[in-house]
Amino acid sequence: MAKSDKLQGVYSPYWTYDTMTYTQYTGQRGTHYTVTESYTTTDSDGKTVQKTRQVTKTRWSWVRGDVNNHFDDILVIGSNKLPQKYTLELEPWDLHNLVEFDHSYLSGFLAETYSISLKDGFNTARELITPEIESDIRADIGGDEQRISSMSTEYSDIKFKHILLPIWASSFRYKGKIYNFLVNARTGEVQGERPWSIIKIAILVIFIAIIAAAIFMMIK
Repeated sequence: MAKSDKLQGVYSPYWTYDTMTYTQYTGQRGTHYTVTESYTTTDSDGKTVQKTRQVTKTRWSWVRGDVNNHFDDILVIGSNKLPQKYTLELEPWDLHNLVEFDHSYLSGFLAETYSISLKDGFNTARELITPEIESDIRADIGGDEQRISSMSTEYSDIKFKHILLPIWASSFRYKGKIYNFLVNARTGEVQGERPWSIIKIAILVIFIAIIAAAIFMMIK
């Protein structure tokens, strides 16, 4: 049996950022078209025959343009004490229910201090919003396929808030090893480590291999 430790309430510090972005880009738009192609093959009698098939190809053209975006409440954790691998998975948070700070909320909870600066936090926020900017660029390029060659983003009207979000943290010991887990105290989302049974994993792999072999023999 695993031995459980007591849940500890922790208010973890976060930054949230709002920003407007203006991005200029260059890239290529790919347009699909179909051509008829001849090829040589061998029929069931062993004779060489000529056949045709439809082949899809892509015609590329250079493009340039710009996109505007508005980002609201980009969330970045402000501490390195909790494993970020799992704190990220605790999202989304119901940030629309944020309230003004009151010392009474800290009763029974630990409150961490910021170890990630405002500037470093914004650098992380930029990394988080880049995929969405790229998605908008691809939509702006259009066509059937898109290639982004370059993009330059300007940030304006930057605003930030520092907030505390409640997390339950705990750990348990199983067969001499400690496993940590976190709980979003607002939504109940649970993330963390768990023990894996090597024997059960091996049995599963063997079982999948047997099924795959059986299917192969049936369709051979």
